Amino acid sequence: MSKQTYKRIVLASRPEAAVTPDNFRIEELPVPELADGQVLVRNHFLSLDPYMRGRMSDSKSYADPQPLNEVMIGGTVGEVIASKNPKWNVGDKVIGMFGWQELGVSDGGMMQKVDTTHIPLSAYLGSVGMPGVTAWYGLNKIIAPKAGETVVVSAASGAVGSVVGQLAKLAGCYVVGVAGGKEKCDYVVNELGFDACVDYKAAKDAKELYAMVKAVTPKGIDGYFENVGGDILDVVLSRLNPFARIAVCGLIAGYDGQDMPIRNPRAILVARAKIEGFIVSEHMELWPQALRELGTYVAQGKIKFRESIAEGLASAPEAFIGLLKGKNFGKQLVKLA
Repeated sequence: MSKQTYKRIVLASRPEAAVTPDNFRIEELPVPELADGQVLVRNHFLSLDPYMRGRMSDSKSYADPQPLNEVMIGGTVGEVIASKNPKWNVGDKVIGMFGWQELGVSDGGMMQKVDTTHIPLSAYLGSVGMPGVTAWYGLNKIIAPKAGETVVVSAASGAVGSVVGQLAKLAGCYVVGVAGGKEKCDYVVNELGFDACVDYKAAKDAKELYAMVKAVTPKGIDGYFENVGGDILDVVLSRLNPFARIAVCGLIAGYDGQDMPIRNPRAILVARAKIEGFIVSEHMELWPQALRELGTYVAQGKIKFRESIAEGLASAPEAFIGLLKGKNFGKQLVKLA
């Protein structure tokens, strides 16, 4: 980025199946002139999240599709570098939704100042941001765990799942993670404090995966936080205790168009289970409470997190494609400046 121009990435075409780098285009534009009431923000970190895959498709969903030839949607954290708004000062650290670009212009709406004294700036895109609130809402408002219950979390080492498990442990639960690979499972148990973790990549088929989950859930499953879908969901359904609760946050296994039928729907009836999908942006009234609690836990070291950081805006497409394939470890970010 020169002083006169900045770069952004737009959606150039819609994926027909798996996302490819050709679906994106990088552009260079002149730095905009500010009107009265506006501020200019230099974005330091860009958040990459699975929901972006759904927005790239022109299909019916809970939100409008990402428009073609416009900057890709995404959460950002950065710093005010110019201001014509008395409420905002140069140097203010802010979180916003400026998307995949180096600079953003705002009238101050949809932007919030953040305090980096005890919480790193990047954490406001992870544990103390949308992923953290997603974890907090799904666990507390849908699963509503009681001390001593068994809670299972898929994608347990990711930005959302890692927070779910740590909150469940703080609530006194027995917590089992599901993650891909020994390194992620070791991290989930040894660093985050889960009681056990199932490496789904080590199972040769669904039958073996069931045996692995059964071995670490001797008392069955009372709550399940779903990020993945597919075989993992089927296995969990067959281990449910009566009146189990399932919070459906994401189904990343099917985001590139794969079919994911539930093979054992009878288990839902047998367990009298509650299954509830949710979109965290529809519960904004609870965000202040959630962020207060999450910020306190992070500042106290009671919630730990890990980040995968790609360097430079141009790395965003490949990092996003890697995220959809589970290559990230923890929260996936792009460092811009």
